[in-house]
Amino acid sequence: MKEEKKLASLGKAEEGKSGKLTMNQNSNTRSVSDIVQARARKFFSKKTLHQRLPITQWLPKYNLESLEGDMVAGLTVGLTVIPQGIAYALVAGLTPNYGLYSAFMGCFVYMFLGSCKDITIGPTAIMSIMTHEYSVDKNPDYAILLCFLSGIIIFAAAVCNLGFLITFISKPVIAGFTSAAAISIASSQLKGLFGLSYQSESVIEAFSKLFENIGDTRWQDLTLGLCSIVVLLLMRKLKDLKITKVQPDDSTYVRIGRKMLFLISVGRNAIVVIVAGIIAFAAKSDTFTLTGDIEAGLPAFKAPPFSTWDNGTEIYFSEMVSNVGAGIIIIPLISILESIAIASAFAGGKTIDATQEMYALGMCNILGAFVQSIPVTGSFSRTAVNSTSGVKTPAGGIVTGLLVVLALAFLTPYFKYIPKATLSAVIICAVIFMVEYETVRPIWKARQLDQIPLWGTFLTCLFWKLEFGILVGVGINLAILLYGVARPKVNVSTVLRKDESGPHYVLVEPRSGLFFPSVDHIRGQVTKAGVGPAESSVMVVVDCKHFTGIDYTATKGMKSLCQDFERRHQPLVFTNVTPGVERGLCSLIDDIVIARSSDQIDAAYKICQHLQLLNRYAVSSKHS
Repeated sequence: MKEEKKLASLGKAEEGKSGKLTMNQNSNTRSVSDIVQARARKFFSKKTLHQRLPITQWLPKYNLESLEGDMVAGLTVGLTVIPQGIAYALVAGLTPNYGLYSAFMGCFVYMFLGSCKDITIGPTAIMSIMTHEYSVDKNPDYAILLCFLSGIIIFAAAVCNLGFLITFISKPVIAGFTSAAAISIASSQLKGLFGLSYQSESVIEAFSKLFENIGDTRWQDLTLGLCSIVVLLLMRKLKDLKITKVQPDDSTYVRIGRKMLFLISVGRNAIVVIVAGIIAFAAKSDTFTLTGDIEAGLPAFKAPPFSTWDNGTEIYFSEMVSNVGAGIIIIPLISILESIAIASAFAGGKTIDATQEMYALGMCNILGAFVQSIPVTGSFSRTAVNSTSGVKTPAGGIVTGLLVVLALAFLTPYFKYIPKATLSAVIICAVIFMVEYETVRPIWKARQLDQIPLWGTFLTCLFWKLEFGILVGVGINLAILLYGVARPKVNVSTVLRKDESGPHYVLVEPRSGLFFPSVDHIRGQVTKAGVGPAESSVMVVVDCKHFTGIDYTATKGMKSLCQDFERRHQPLVFTNVTPGVERGLCSLIDDIVIARSSDQIDAAYKICQHLQLLNRYAVSSKHS
């Protein structure tokens, strides 16, 4: 019997064991110093330098054409980020200067470390509302500390190559989160649009407070805000018209005119804010609700705050971290998600180095905290503007950053005349296009089950909290994924004899791997096939071609299955078994019968009959 078992199942297993032993012996001959030297050579190689410092790839090839494209794109993005930065600071519950502090350091750092020419790093709507969520009592020290800690966590995740964890957040979850965040942000700006003053923490509360205070609406603010929205939407559409597209046969003056129209369209935020500011400056001081005084000048370059004061009591670092709570994890996660998603969208078919993007994003936040920045990430709207403006390299960020620095140095006294209604209009027009309603139908067509994490994330984010919505969405996705692992599909078919006189054997084909969550289900399905179609007598063949590996629990389950079949004196054969799975099965099951291929099933059937006869003889001899 031992000879038969080895003939049927152990040949390749022993080869695999010996091969593995040889490999281990060879690997042990390498000393620690050899490994360290190999790692050092790889780390200090030219390839690693280009990979981790991407500026070394494009800077030697930089030319006048690249300079022209970067200058135009950088200027355009700068005109976009200044009004957005002021507005997003208000979303974060901070004074407008913090939005501008957040808008330049990321541009400078990403030029050296960024691998995608189109991305612009700075304040975004989602980062601002998440900062508002975790900035205790609107204290800017918490926002700056969050920026620093987020950068540390993102950078550490890049060092540990943890970027793969982002793949567990599916597109439906991201779509649900983004859409809910956009609606939350837009609803929070209604009070500015109507000229009202109240506090709200959720969408329902925002609309409830709006209707409660609707009688106090300032018609001047509402009129200016609605006009700003209409003008912003019309100007947004302008860049899509044929009149802004440069044609090959255009004269120089026509080309300049078309480019000017395009710049007017992409720089619409700055134009509307400037015009509204002039109107407010010319009107009486109490006509519109204004932004108010903004701290002038550049921020001091200093270490982020590791302690703060609250009503005369000093709050130390550990207590600040405790007060921030889950924000230390949620904000870096969202920051990575946004930046990687944007990089992928604008990669132009190229492979994105997610680890390098995390290095760059981490450093942008770390160094940004030294200039009092709030958490930053890639901005989809500004990246789109950057791309359509013809940016050639990440050097366009220098122009954007310098424009913000100049605005901080010389223009902050004039920002106080910007009406809040206009800033609310800028934010609303920026976020309404983030609602991904168009993805609902494709998701339904692709896989209806994906609607569950989509709507679960959306509704939880909208009516509870944004961070909980992500957790709910990921939880639903993992539950669906694990259910598929624990309950794989199993195909059962009957193979007839060559003369079609009756069933030759019943073929059972599990459609996924054999691991501990699924072993009971697969065992039950094989047993069901054995007593059903096989009528407890016909041979059952288990096709293992989908088994990529096996663990101890699964091996024990298969051993129990073999014993069940042995008690019924029913042949059970495994086929298409990989060497790794074979070694696992043979480690615990002595009498297992494995057919190398479908052609050897008949031979395996004879071995099963022989083993059964031997077992019956042994049992009868024992009783006698």
